[in-house]
Amino acid sequence: MGCVLSYTGFDLSDPEKEKVGILAIQLKERSVVHSEIIITLLSNAVAQFKKYKCPRMKSHLMVQMGEEYYYAKDYTKALKLLDYVMCDYRSEGWWTLLTSILTTALKCSYLMAQLKDYITYSLELLGRASTLKDDQKSRIEKNLINVLMNESPDPEPDCDILAVKTAQKLWADRISLAGSNVFTIGVQDFVPFVQCKAKFHAPSFHVDVPVQFDIYLKADCPHPMRFSKLCVSFNNQDYNQFCVIEEASKASEVLENLTQGKMCLVPGRTRKFLFKFVAKTEDVGKKIEITSVDLVLGNEAGRCVVLNWQGGGGDAASAQEALQASRSFRRRPKLPASEVHWDSISTQASTMIISRVPNISVHLRHDPPALTNEMYCLVVTVKSNEKTPVRDVKLTAGLKPGQDANLTQKTHVTLRGTELCDESYPALLTDIPLGDLHPGQQLEKTIYVRCGTVGSRMFLVYVSYLINTTIEDKEIVCKCHKDETVTIETVFPFDVAVKFVSTKFEHLERVYADIPFLLMTDLLSASPWALTIISSELQLAPSMTPVDQLESQVDKTSAMEDIPVISTVITLPHVIVENIPLHVNADLPSFGRVRESLPVRYHLQNKTNLVQDVEISVEPSDAFMFSGLKQIRLRILPGTEQEMLYNFYPLMAGYQQLPSLNINLLRFPHFTNQLLRRFIPTSIFVKPQGRLMDDTSIAAA
Repeated sequence: MGCVLSYTGFDLSDPEKEKVGILAIQLKERSVVHSEIIITLLSNAVAQFKKYKCPRMKSHLMVQMGEEYYYAKDYTKALKLLDYVMCDYRSEGWWTLLTSILTTALKCSYLMAQLKDYITYSLELLGRASTLKDDQKSRIEKNLINVLMNESPDPEPDCDILAVKTAQKLWADRISLAGSNVFTIGVQDFVPFVQCKAKFHAPSFHVDVPVQFDIYLKADCPHPMRFSKLCVSFNNQDYNQFCVIEEASKASEVLENLTQGKMCLVPGRTRKFLFKFVAKTEDVGKKIEITSVDLVLGNEAGRCVVLNWQGGGGDAASAQEALQASRSFRRRPKLPASEVHWDSISTQASTMIISRVPNISVHLRHDPPALTNEMYCLVVTVKSNEKTPVRDVKLTAGLKPGQDANLTQKTHVTLRGTELCDESYPALLTDIPLGDLHPGQQLEKTIYVRCGTVGSRMFLVYVSYLINTTIEDKEIVCKCHKDETVTIETVFPFDVAVKFVSTKFEHLERVYADIPFLLMTDLLSASPWALTIISSELQLAPSMTPVDQLESQVDKTSAMEDIPVISTVITLPHVIVENIPLHVNADLPSFGRVRESLPVRYHLQNKTNLVQDVEISVEPSDAFMFSGLKQIRLRILPGTEQEMLYNFYPLMAGYQQLPSLNINLLRFPHFTNQLLRRFIPTSIFVKPQGRLMDDTSIAAA
């Protein structure tokens, strides 16, 4: 491309002068810092994509900014940007791009002699997520071992020569300076070359059985790697001391090419390490969790790198890999019996400590169902099947907690059955001492329960004891317990049917003040046991309100004569009581005789505070002649009584209909004769004429 310049006094068409001009422009261009311009433009672009929520474009531009900072030899800013973007690329699973970024970050950390960053990026570039070739991984692994042996690593390829010389001086200073040589690196945010999984053998362990779990390790580096220490930490730090594997080794043995040895990790093979310890008795009912797993590379003579896994292991790629493995239908190749497939191992980082299995028998003896308010007997038999004596045997018995609050208030438990329980007695008796038990010995304890309401109740019998046992040559005191539950149905002693009837045994929906009625009570035993009713009493309120109650004292026939008598109160049903303005009562003989006079008196009583105008009429009957007022109108003063006398003359024998008395109250038009017929007789038995001796009297209907 040519450039034509016009200038007065010069001939710019001269090729030599043009060449000199181009060289001058190029020389001036070299003084311009292009990286600053590029970084400014990229920064503006990042802000734009961030504003419009384009995270992937923003990450891509930040990678370009980091690389531009690297070319500008500003390694601190380059490392900061690249480290920020790595998290997004790991979560997306873009391993090729992540490898490229890690390679640049490793160069930056080398040129700045940043020990921890250099070790961290080397660990990830050696891992399964890295797409580097084996020879490149071997070089990085060798450099990592040099750093662990407190030596300078070899320079990274394609680095600026002047920057490498400066870095070598920095590494020499790092080696000569005395400082902390232990680096703890949490692996949950990146993908190292060592994988870890922790798994308890069972979700729970009895306190008299050693707790066992396995730690699985797998290396993905090109060559075998030896570690110096493996330790496991728990939520209870007292167990940490029992879960440590440590082996003294020389610094030169870290990269020793050995496939054998307890502390050596062979690439591609899964190593299993078994740990076990004895749980403490005070941890019964508690959960033991693995909080972290630490793997130490190197030794104190050089540098130590502690790889720290939180919980039961796993790194930034473990969750995604486990999901893919669960969805994969690929058949796994066969492995030797001593090896396992890594994808088939599940993580279980916690277990529960439960009490020792009891070796006693608890038997409950009772006669269901229970009757309300009775002192129900429950006999508990405890027998020891242990091989050694047990001590401090305690019994807890009563209503099982967690049931309805009304059941708790109406259930009472006691050890004394000779007296009735009241509300001061609890629903659950706790820690009743039973003493000690020798092998094969048994004892009985009688519990009395009083249930105040009907329904099903669940009762708990809980027996605890102490026993000495030996585990892993260590004697411990175990607290064992066994519980039994039983559901007992509580029933009412008898069913009560109550009916209200008139004096003529007619059913009444309601009763009337000052008018007699009958209360018919039928008792039906609802108990499968024979009941003895000692006494019964009808308690009536003065005002005859619905609180009238029938009280019966019932005893369930049994062999236990000392059980107190049960008093059962039965609430009678409600009945409506009404007032009537006029009360009519009839006085007549119990029977009549044909052709003999039969006097009948009707008493009319005013029950109101008003003067009653009463119209009275008598309807004749074919079976009677009568004498008296057939129709009359009269007044009855408040609270007074009027008497009406009639002489009936029977004409036929047998049950005969009496002449009907019709009453009409002018002040109470709704007062009907049908209501009156419930209170006065409507028929009578008439004997034939000519009998010398009367038969048994038949009452008027």
